[in-house]
Amino acid sequence: MAQQDQPETGGTGLGHRSVSLTRLEHGSYLATNERGGTLRFGGGGESPDFTPVELFLTAMAGCSAIDVDFITSRIAEPVRFDVTSEGEKMRDGVENHLGDIEITFTVRFPEGAEGDRARERLPKAIAQSRDRLCTVSRTVQRGADVHMREG
Repeated sequence: MAQQDQPETGGTGLGHRSVSLTRLEHGSYLATNERGGTLRFGGGGESPDFTPVELFLTAMAGCSAIDVDFITSRIAEPVRFDVTSEGEKMRDGVENHLGDIEITFTVRFPEGAEGDRARERLPKAIAQSRDRLCTVSRTVQRGADVHMREG
């Protein structure tokens, strides 16, 4: 199979994505991606492991952070780059969901002409990520069918 015909298994290109979970112990799981990367997470309690909701917020922040970083760091390397993702866990009737999701970028660039250009470009980079580039937040905004089945 030619290189361009191979399905993507990660990165920013198009193509299928997949992760698998293995139960480690009660409320604790190991996620593995197709490239062999692993991430331990859990259901809360006293464990410092991320909960699924925290992973969701991390995915939204991380997706946009990558977009914004790639766009702005071509102009100037940031001296600070922090992103906070937060939301309210709610229950409407019997349904749990997150609402009021907000992603805040705290990005600083060095003084000088390049830093000035990067600062000027930052709001547009954030808007591009929100409106077009970030697959995670775009999926939330658009909505996606979720099918669960027994294997």
